[in-house]
Amino acid sequence: MAPAARTGSAIHAEGLAKHFGEVEALRGIDLDVPTGTVLGLLGPNGAGKTTAVRILTTTLEPSRGRATVAGFDVVAQPHQVRSSIGLAGQFAAVDENLTGRENLTLVGRLTHLPKAVARERAGTLLDRFHLTDAADRPARTYSGGMRRRLDLAAALVHRPGVLFLDEPTTGLDPASRQDLWDIIEELVADRTTVLLTTQYLEEADRLAHRIVVIDQGAVAAEGTASQLKGRLGETTIEIRVEHTEPALAALDAFAPHTDPGDPHLVRLPMGNGPETLRAALNALDAAGIYARRVDLVEPTLDDVFLTLTGGARS
Repeated sequence: MAPAARTGSAIHAEGLAKHFGEVEALRGIDLDVPTGTVLGLLGPNGAGKTTAVRILTTTLEPSRGRATVAGFDVVAQPHQVRSSIGLAGQFAAVDENLTGRENLTLVGRLTHLPKAVARERAGTLLDRFHLTDAADRPARTYSGGMRRRLDLAAALVHRPGVLFLDEPTTGLDPASRQDLWDIIEELVADRTTVLLTTQYLEEADRLAHRIVVIDQGAVAAEGTASQLKGRLGETTIEIRVEHTEPALAALDAFAPHTDPGDPHLVRLPMGNGPETLRAALNALDAAGIYARRVDLVEPTLDDVFLTLTGGARS
């Protein structure tokens, strides 16, 4: 009997592990993605992200552990899983010699939609993905952003409830990336569940309800973007001055420190919020020190990622 998925979870994994001979690609990870949300899966190259996606999409069996997708066990019920999911990767998997409309209609027929339904679905998706004007042109004439939108449309022809996106915006220009982000947000608003792997930290910050950082096959951290940033501490006040030595003396009560790479910058923890900033500026004013510039700096998701993975990038 297949293990039951947690109520309300579109993707659920417990102790998922995978060995390739002596190599332990996944070392027992747990995942839980509520229906209608986005999970951002981050990690450096070789961390195990792709292995996890391959197991969840049934192209690879786990060495141990269990997982359900859309309520179906990925090992015991692979056909049901495949019929419930869509998958789009960083390289558009479309036939360049077919038109956009022909590509989508073909996918519809391959997923057993009646011919008329497949054509209707193709037209609907071409319109939704802003490809109607190019619908009857060969895909080889499409720009990179258009091909990526067509690939994502192809993953949605059979109306899957769960969508796996493996670095979907890699190589796209900022405008095309923004277009794809908008589309993903629309899908989630319609209750589609998304598991997103990405090398763009701002992408996870923008789209993901929760983030899981994988490093060396294990979960290094998980939580919302705000929770992960909070692990690195609070907001920092950065004050630019002419000379740091007298500024450090004036701000001694605020635990200030200097930046070795910038001889005019003093940093101190925000502490009590706006009250700390007000008191610090008053202390500088009382000492006759002019603050050239003041900035409030929050930890970024990049900071979190680099700290957790020892400086490796996804």
